[in-house]
This record gives sequence, structure tokens and C-alpha cells, in this order.
Amino acid sequence: MKVCVTEKPSVARDIARLLGANDRHDGYFEGNGYQVTWTFGHLCTLKEPHDYTDLWKRWSLASLPMIPQRFGIKLIDDDGIKKQFKVIETLIASADEVINCGDAGQEGELIQRWVYQKARCNKPVKRLWISSLTDESISEGFHQLQDSASFDNLYFAGLSRAIGDWILGMNATRLYTLKYRNSYSSNVLSIGRVQTPTLALIVARQREIENFVPEDYWEIKTKYRDTIFNSTKGKFKTEGAASEIVESIKDLPLTITSVSKKKGKEAPPRLFDLTSLQVECNKKFSYSADETLRLIQSLYEKKVTTYPRVDTTYLSDDIYAKVPGIMQAMKPYSALTQPVLAGKLPKSKKVFDNSKVTDHHAIIPTNVDPSSVLLTREEKFVYDLVAKRFIAAFYPDCEFSTTTVMARVGEYDFKATGKEILKDGWRVIYSKDKAQAADEASGKDKDDDDNGIMPSFVEGESGPHEPSLLKKTTQPPKPYTEGTLLRAMETAGKLVDDDELRDAMKENGIGRPSTRAAIIETLHKRHYIAKQRKSLVATAAGVQLIDTIKEELLKSAKLTGLWENKLRKIERGEFSAQQFIDELKALVNDIVLNVLRDNSSTIISVPTDEQRKKTPTTAGGEKKPRKPRLKSIEEISCPICGKGHLIKGHTAYGCSEYRSGCNMRLPFDSYPANLTPAKLNTLIKKAFKK
Repeated sequence: MKVCVTEKPSVARDIARLLGANDRHDGYFEGNGYQVTWTFGHLCTLKEPHDYTDLWKRWSLASLPMIPQRFGIKLIDDDGIKKQFKVIETLIASADEVINCGDAGQEGELIQRWVYQKARCNKPVKRLWISSLTDESISEGFHQLQDSASFDNLYFAGLSRAIGDWILGMNATRLYTLKYRNSYSSNVLSIGRVQTPTLALIVARQREIENFVPEDYWEIKTKYRDTIFNSTKGKFKTEGAASEIVESIKDLPLTITSVSKKKGKEAPPRLFDLTSLQVECNKKFSYSADETLRLIQSLYEKKVTTYPRVDTTYLSDDIYAKVPGIMQAMKPYSALTQPVLAGKLPKSKKVFDNSKVTDHHAIIPTNVDPSSVLLTREEKFVYDLVAKRFIAAFYPDCEFSTTTVMARVGEYDFKATGKEILKDGWRVIYSKDKAQAADEASGKDKDDDDNGIMPSFVEGESGPHEPSLLKKTTQPPKPYTEGTLLRAMETAGKLVDDDELRDAMKENGIGRPSTRAAIIETLHKRHYIAKQRKSLVATAAGVQLIDTIKEELLKSAKLTGLWENKLRKIERGEFSAQQFIDELKALVNDIVLNVLRDNSSTIISVPTDEQRKKTPTTAGGEKKPRKPRLKSIEEISCPICGKGHLIKGHTAYGCSEYRSGCNMRLPFDSYPANLTPAKLNTLIKKAFKK
């Protein structure tokens, strides 16, 4: 008898049906020489400190560091789990062969191995390794079962991660709680290998914002033939210097000195990995990282998308032959897939690259028609993102022409640029609002100085122009959103826009794609961070904790990224799991000694859940943020064009884009000149309410 162990009952039902194991028993299916059973995710966990010795039951500084001679596992204390484990244990005991059908990833491997270890499995074990749960993929996987030993390094990496988190989390949490917690508080000061450097990123960004000193600067622009030209001198620190130039050139003609056109191409956006999908969902739908993971996991289990917990944006070469079948199954998108299916399917190295694919390829649709499956509204939104990104990958590049016009007024040079789309290419996939949606799809922002399609200019032509002075103020960095925090975790805190460089840095990212969402949720639950609309801010307790931690390795995203790099190397068999664990043991010893030497009277106060209940909260359970106070009328957007901001004239308020044609005017008779920005904004909203 062959015993198959899956990670969820739903997967067990599908596999049992395909294998002909149709007889239902309590906790498993049977038939055709197979028994198919399941776990509920983790059935086992590492033992807790008190499981090793009574000395570790009581929290005491004297007992630190706690490092067991040998780590052990135990069943999670739950009656349902114990009952299901007994079923698995009994089936394995009488099996001829065991087939590991767990999720095809590091965590899935760890879940299964611990169950077999606890059940004292000594039978041959095979591994089912698939990237989707379609019938075709499962059947193909059973015809290509692999030896379990081929995945030993994957297990060692998962085990090292779990043990490393135990060593650091258990010891550092007890250490900092006992040393720095208010003696009247029962709250724990939670420290983690990934959560603490993630918190440090948020605190560092908050400090940048708090310490930011805004500076005014001025830019000189001039309008010639309805085209905006920008001074090549850039920013001016004083208004006087800029005003002198404007005054000196206003009566001089503008002369075109050169006109150049350059054609370019823009490739389709990359396919999704989990992080980029979470970033996109956060930007477009305000979904949290955890919510996106839940939705894409559900789509995977409903068989319409492939395995989601991936960190690559590439496909392996063997997927190329399957693309037509996948597109034919995407019936709601037939109008978009038809042009691809009508010709020869392109094969780009930007899409297909075996060297960039390890365990799994990028997230793409499967050959299951999405209209044949019951999807929630939110699942449809996420599927639509995946589907369109997949289709766009096989469309031609977008072709455009960039025109650069140089001009001179007196002794000063000016420059104007414009961009014209020649062939939409992949942008037609996002045709509702081509300009905006395509930019969103490619992750690019429109250049404020881009004039779009410009009139034809001839070198040597000359004429009058309208110079103007534009006052601007430097802006502080933006607070992290879940999307931008995920990117920062992926690149160990570095701000990276280039896809190639980001790929190279993933090796040193903090956390794994599948765990980053949980880390952010943990920081929320520990009351170290809070949400203010889309922004993530550190609480007083979070800031205090990071300020108290002196060990850079505990809170440095860069150094923590090096740990992640070693875990990936363990997965590839390039680094020793024992060495990784020994390094963490040494680190914990040093941390304990350093903290015990601290003679400061630092106290960190984390509010209890009861205290937080007394504070007004938002629907999401976070403290209600104060509405930002308007400090200037320049912060009020024009209610007519929406592009400019309010400016104050001699008799009325106007729009900063008046030279571009906006005629918005608010006379002082109706909108007094002495109104505060907040009151003025309130009046405008009432007057222009739709």
C-alpha cells in the first residue's frame, strides 16, 4: 500500500480522486493501492524551553542563554491535530511506500519531514513536486515522483531557519523582557531574527521624516508655442537669483538651437513573483500583504493559478509549449489572447530563463478556465492582475519616440522633452486608460516635464516666450506602506527600481516571500507598528525597543540579509546547516553578555490590549490618526484641473497651472484673503462638491 500525505484535506480529495482512492474513511481515502491522508499545515513544532528542563520553566536572567544539546519536536497541543496524527502514524506503520505530497516549498518540506520523524517512519519516501494543482499537473507529477533524499538540503534549510528563529527569538525575547520591561507590566518584548530588523527599517524611515528640514527652491520655466521649456540650470536656492534671470530674459526672443528624435522600446512588465504581486495589490486595491497571500493561495487551491510562494519572475523553458493551452483556457480574455495565438509564440529571455528558476516559476494562470470556477470579487481582481501580466509578456514591446528640443534665451539654455507612442504593443492590454494603467503595470511614473506630443520645431526658429518662476519645497521621504516595506525587505532596505539589480539582491533580502506578510502582521499584533491610512508608523514602544537594542546584527537589514543568504546556500548545498546554527549560538551568547552589562535604567512600555481598547480606533483596530493640518494653500489641489495647486494673487486665488490654460479663479469677495488654509480648503470642497 502506498500512503500519500498532503498538506490540506482539499488537496487530498483531488489526489484521491485522480488515483482512484474513492473509499472515504475517518481521516483518509483508500482505493486502487493507495491511502491518501493529510495534515492541517503544521502538526508538529519545536519543543518549548520548559519541555527540555524545569529550570527553563521560570523566566530568569540567570538561565540565559537557553540552548538545548539537541533540538526536539512535539505535536501541537490540539485534540484535532492529535487525532489526525494518529491516523497518519497508523497508515505509515503498515505502508510499503510513503509519498510526500506536501506543498512544494521549504515550509511544506519541513511540515512533512517533522510528521514522518514523529511517526518514526522507516519506509521509502518519494516526493511529489508540482507547481499547480490542476489534474494535468498532479498526474504528470505522479509519473515523475522523485526520491525524497533529493530534497534533503531544502529540509536542512527549513530546519536551520526554525532552529535559528528559536535560538534568537526565545533567548532575546526573555532577555529584553526581563531587563527592560516595566515591572508592573505583563507584556512581552518580542525580538525576532526578521521582525526586529523590519521594525528598524520603519523606525529609521520615521526618524528621517521627523528630522527632515524642508527647503524652498525655485525653477525657471518658459512657455513657447504651447510647450514648456525648463532651464538647464536646475534648482535655485534663492528667489532673488532666479528672479534676476527671469527679468533679464522676458523681453528676449527664444531661439531653437537643436531638435533631436530618438526611438525607443519598452518591454512588457515582468511576470509576478509573490512580493511584486503583493506590492501591486497594495498599490491598486490597498490589500495588505497577508490578504494578498491569502487570496493568491486560494486561487492556487482553486487550480486557476500556479504555486504562489515564489521569488522569481521567470518561467522555465518547459512551460513554453504549455502557453497556448493556458491561453486557450482563459476564455474571458479571448480578445486579448487571440492576437498571440494567431501568430508564432515569441520566446524571450526576459520571460524564459532556466537559470533564474529553482523550485518554482513565476505566478501565472493555469489551463483551468477561470469562468468555470466560483471566485470571490477580490479573487477576481487578483486573478485579473496575474492574467493580464501573463498575456502582456507575449505581446510586442511598446515603441515610442522621444523628442528633445534645446533652446537659448540670451545666455541661458532651456530644454523641452516630449514622448510619443508609435506602437502600443503590450500597452493595449491595459487599454482602459492607456497612459495611466500602462505606467502602473510597468511600475513607472510619468515624468512631470514630459510635454507629450509636441509641435514641430525647426532649428534656428525664434520667437517670443513667457518665462515664469515656480516655487517648490523639498519633500521628506514617504512613510512605508505595506507595498514599499515589502520591497525594502526584499532588497535589505535598499531603494532599488531596476529589476535586474533587484533580482541580484533577493539573495540578501530579509525574510522569505512566504513569511514577510506574517512578519508585518506580527509587528501589528505586538503593538510595535500601527497603520495610518496606507502608511505604516512605529509606535512609541517600537521606537523605544529599537533605540534600546545596541547589537547591530539584531536590527540591521543588511546583516540579517546575510543570514538569509546563508539559508539559501544551505538549500543549494553550498553552506553547512551546523555552521549556521553554531554562528547563531555564538551571537546569542554575546547578546546576553552585552545586555547584562547594561547598567542603564531604560524601561520600555508596550500598551496592553485593555489600554488600547480605551483609545479611539479605526475600523481596522488601529489608533485613529490625526488629520494632517494644512500649513499652506500650496497644499490645496486645484478643484478644476486637479494638476495645479492654489496660489494667491492680488484680488483672488488662482491655479498654479494658469499658464497652461487653467482659468480657475476664487475672488476674495467670496473667499477672503485672510482665511486659514484649512478653512479655505473646507469652503472649496463644499463649493465644488459633485
